[in-house]
Amino acid sequence: MISVAEIVFKDIEKNENYEIIIERVMQKCFEVEKINPTSMYVCITLTTPNNIRKINKKYRNIDKATDVLSFPMFEKKELDEIISNNLLKSWKMNLQNGVLQEILGDIIISIPKVEEQAKEYGHSFEREFAYMLVHGFYHLRGYDHMAEEEKVKMREKEENVLSKLNYER
Repeated sequence: MISVAEIVFKDIEKNENYEIIIERVMQKCFEVEKINPTSMYVCITLTTPNNIRKINKKYRNIDKATDVLSFPMFEKKELDEIISNNLLKSWKMNLQNGVLQEILGDIIISIPKVEEQAKEYGHSFEREFAYMLVHGFYHLRGYDHMAEEEKVKMREKEENVLSKLNYER
């Protein structure tokens, strides 16, 4: 199986269970969205509230910690076209692990915030972590939740992936 995630631990202890969850969830996201895993990957950074706050302030001018940040490499329309028309051959590709892949984007997750929210919402850490990953992935795909119509569409996609992974509420 080709890895679809590059995982970075920033001020968080490396954890094989996190890596297993990330790979499982991202593989399912790629499968559901029909993204060829040999063509793209996601960079996922697991970090602390302090680090995510600094990133949030630097790139979004919001001086507060959050649970997840996503930084897509493509606009939704552009990415939809790339996926549907398989325009990946025309890109300057990166050689990674012997496979040509292009980065879909970056997802940054605050592990302490995931732990806190899992307790707050009354479900497992694994379920909350999976949700953060799927949520971040759909931001990379160009979905948002600012307008109600967009939010409904994004939540539907998130719940579809989570249910396929048996992470239902």
